[in-house]
Amino acid sequence: MAGWRYAWMALGVLASGPALAAQQPELGARTAPRLTIDGLAFKDLNKNGKLEPYEDWRLSADVRAADLTRRMTLEEKAGTMMHGTLPAPGNTFGSGAAYDLTGAAKLIEDKRVSSFITRLSGPGAALAEENNKVQALAEKTRLGVPATISTDPRNHFQHTAGAGVDSAGFSQWPESLGFAAIGDAALMQRFGEVARAEYRAVGIHVALSPQADLATEPRWSRITGTFGEDADLASRMVRAYVAGFQAGEAGLNKDSVVAVVKHWVGYGAAKEGWDSHSPYGRYATFPGGNFAYHVKPFEGAFAAKAAGVMPTYSILENLSIDGKPVEQVGAGFNKFLLTDLLRGTYGFKGVIVSDWAITNDCPAACQGGWKPGEPPVIGMPWGVDNLTETQRFAKALDAGVDQFGGTENSDLVVNIVKAGQASEARLDQSVQRILEQKFEQGLFENPYVDPAAAGRLVGAAAFQAEGRAAQSRSLVFLERRAQNLPLKAGSKVYLKGVDAAAAQAAGLVVVDAPEKADVAIVRTGTPHQVLHPNYLFGLMQHEGDLDFKDGDADYEAIKAISAKVPTIVSVFLDRPAVLTGLKGRAAVLIGDFGVSDGALLDVLTGKAKAEGRLPFELPSSMMAVNAQASDKPYDSADPLYRFGYRLEP
Repeated sequence: MAGWRYAWMALGVLASGPALAAQQPELGARTAPRLTIDGLAFKDLNKNGKLEPYEDWRLSADVRAADLTRRMTLEEKAGTMMHGTLPAPGNTFGSGAAYDLTGAAKLIEDKRVSSFITRLSGPGAALAEENNKVQALAEKTRLGVPATISTDPRNHFQHTAGAGVDSAGFSQWPESLGFAAIGDAALMQRFGEVARAEYRAVGIHVALSPQADLATEPRWSRITGTFGEDADLASRMVRAYVAGFQAGEAGLNKDSVVAVVKHWVGYGAAKEGWDSHSPYGRYATFPGGNFAYHVKPFEGAFAAKAAGVMPTYSILENLSIDGKPVEQVGAGFNKFLLTDLLRGTYGFKGVIVSDWAITNDCPAACQGGWKPGEPPVIGMPWGVDNLTETQRFAKALDAGVDQFGGTENSDLVVNIVKAGQASEARLDQSVQRILEQKFEQGLFENPYVDPAAAGRLVGAAAFQAEGRAAQSRSLVFLERRAQNLPLKAGSKVYLKGVDAAAAQAAGLVVVDAPEKADVAIVRTGTPHQVLHPNYLFGLMQHEGDLDFKDGDADYEAIKAISAKVPTIVSVFLDRPAVLTGLKGRAAVLIGDFGVSDGALLDVLTGKAKAEGRLPFELPSSMMAVNAQASDKPYDSADPLYRFGYRLEP
C-alpha cells in the first residue's frame, strides 16, 4: 500500500491530504463493482478494475476532488456546473409524485448534469424511492459521480412554486418569520437538525435556504421566508439555521445538508416592493444609504461556515460602495459582488450557485404577455438582456458563479471554453468546489437511502409535536379587548377560515351563525392585489397594498361578524399588514407566521402559550408605507405596532 501512496505523492495528489484513514464506511451500489484492498472495500466507480484516488475513501475530500477533476472531460466539467431540475411527467416546474426517469437519464447521460432540484412532494418512503432511482442512473455514468439533490423549503406552510414546496409528509413548523418572532436560536438550530434528518432520510442533500434577506421594504412578496427587518436578529437566526442543517459549525460532514444562503445581497430592499423574479421588479434600491446593514445577516452564515451562497436576481440600482459605482447588472453577473466582496472581503470558500434561469432570455411572454394555460416562459437576465445566452454564461463565469441554477445547457459552457472566452482552468476551480462537497457528504460511498427508514422518520410524531409547539409559541398577541380567553370546553364558536374538525377536537362546539356563538374565530391573510395579471410570478406572489379595503371579502366578513359577536381574528403576516381597520373591531387580534388550526386553538384554549414578538413593525397606513426608505428597518411614521411588540396573552 505504501507504494500507492508514494506514487500519488509524486503526482502531487496527496500534497495537502491527511494520513490515510481506515474506518470502513457503508458502501451503497447498484451497478458499480467492488474492490477489496488490504481487507477494505471500495467502489470501482469508473469500472476499470483499479482503485483510483477519487474512489479511495481514506483520502481527504480535496485530494479526491482534485483527482476526479483531472479525469473529467470538458463536457463532464461543464455538466457538473449545471444545477438542473429533476423532471416530472407533464410539469414544467418538475413537481408531482414521480420523476420522468427517461428525461432524467438524458440530463445525466447526455448533459452530464449531476446536481438537481427536486419539487416532488409526498410521503417520505415514496420520495426516497424516487431519489434512489436517480442515483442508480448517475452510478451508470463513466465516472459514477453521484447526484446531488436539492430542495426549496418544505417544512412550512407557504409553498409558492419557485420559492417553496408543499410540506406533504414532512414535519411542519412556522415560517422563518415565526422563528424570528420567538427569537430562540436554540429552537432555530433544533429545527435545522430535524429538517436535516428528514432531508437526508429521503436523499436530499442541499437546502436552498435560509433567506438572509432583510424585510426592510414591507410590500415585498418574499418576506415570509426571511427573519424580519432587524439585522442582528436575522444574523443570529441565520447562523443557527446553518448550524442545524450542516450538523455544526465546523464545515460539512457525512451528516450535513448544504445550506445555500440567499440572496447575496440586498434583495429585501426591493424597489417599491416589486419582486425581482419579475421584469418590473428588477431593482433593489438604497435611498437610505443602508447597504452595509443588509450584509450583516450573511455574517452569521459565514460564522457557521455556510457551504453555499446564492446571488440575488436584483440590480442594486445606482449603488456606490467606497466611492465606486456597482455595475448595473444582476448579482449573478456582478464580479464586484461575487469575487471582490463575497470571496475577497468575506473569504467565502464554498459554492456560489446562481438563482434560477439567469441566463435565459425574457421575451414578450416573459415581459408581460404570458397567459394562463400557456407554457411558462421564465428568464431573469437583468442588466444583461442584450447579451446572448452564451455571453451571459461567460459573464457569470467571469463574475465568479460556480454553478448555474435552473438550466442544463452545459454545451454552452463547453463552447465558451473552446472559443477561448473562458479557460478550462477556470472551470476546474468551480468543479473542485462542487465535487469536494459531494465527497464531504459521503455521497461517493453511499448516495442511496432506506425508503422504509424514511417512512418512519419523515414526519414522525415527535417531530410533528415539536413543530406544532413552535407554531403556537410563534403567535403574537396584538390586541385583547375581551376577557374570553382561554376558551372553555363547550364554548360555542362560529368559524371562518378554521377547520370545524380542529375546533371540535379542541373541545369547542361549532355553530352555523355568529348569533348562536359565544365567540367567533376568523383566520385571514395579509391583503394583496394581482396588479400584473399577465405575468406568471405576478400571479403567484403576493404583491401590492397591505391594507384591508372596503369591499374585500374577508374584511367585509370580519366587519359583519364582529358586529354580532366578540371576534378573535388571526392574520397570517406573510408581509407587514396594515391592521388599522381591524384594531377596533377584533376582540382579540393575533399575528401568525404559519400555524395550523390546531396550534392556534392550543393557544386559544390555554394548552399552549404564545410567546412571539413582531419581527417587523406593522405600519399604520399605506401612506406611511409609501414614504418609507426601502433599505431601512423600522422607519415607518407612527407605526401601529412597533418592531418587537407583544401583548401578554
